[in-house]
Amino acid sequence: METIVIQAEKRTVAGTKGAADTRRKGRVPAIIYGDQEPIAVSVDMHEVRHAIYTPNFHVVGVNLDGDNMRCIIKDVQFHPVTDNVLHIDFLRLVEGHKIKVEIPLKFTGISEWIKAGGKLIPKVRRVKIKVAPEHLVDELVLDVTELNLGDSMRVKDIQAGEGIEILNTPGIPVVSVEIPRALKSIEAEAAKVAEAEGEATGEEATSEEGEGSTEE
Repeated sequence: METIVIQAEKRTVAGTKGAADTRRKGRVPAIIYGDQEPIAVSVDMHEVRHAIYTPNFHVVGVNLDGDNMRCIIKDVQFHPVTDNVLHIDFLRLVEGHKIKVEIPLKFTGISEWIKAGGKLIPKVRRVKIKVAPEHLVDELVLDVTELNLGDSMRVKDIQAGEGIEILNTPGIPVVSVEIPRALKSIEAEAAKVAEAEGEATGEEATSEEGEGSTEE
């Protein structure tokens, strides 16, 4: 799992005033909490932005005065107008202490129907899991090779791995293969042709029966 390492500095003045002073200096106020008393810190936005503005999941290594703390970003507060980052909550990871996080769900494999023109439609991009840090992963993978046209796979089909509990409802669809419009049109036309041929065959059979029953 990729870890983004950032440098943090302790904030000597906490609270609203301290946070405002930190922002004026071009840094982002943050807090680290977990198995200890919360620590008020500040971080460089350029260092931490790669862990915020991404669809991927990252562990963040926060270096504070030589103490390297393995954390995740638990919450980010944004300015309602400028969308600038106002505050970050870091949760320190402690071995054996389970956490709840959302991680990306990736799809692998190509089914025969996709090769034939079917379109893979993801319905869930992220899944919520409960896991201890020693079993934490940055994504879950679902093999869609066995999918057929019109089929779906659900949360219960995801193989989570050791120590990982998926918290999403098991019956929720996460991906399906859509029948393309062109193929639908071909199938509809084929059905019409088959129906017409069936009707014609039926009429011929009726006609033959009628001729056979005519008395001279």
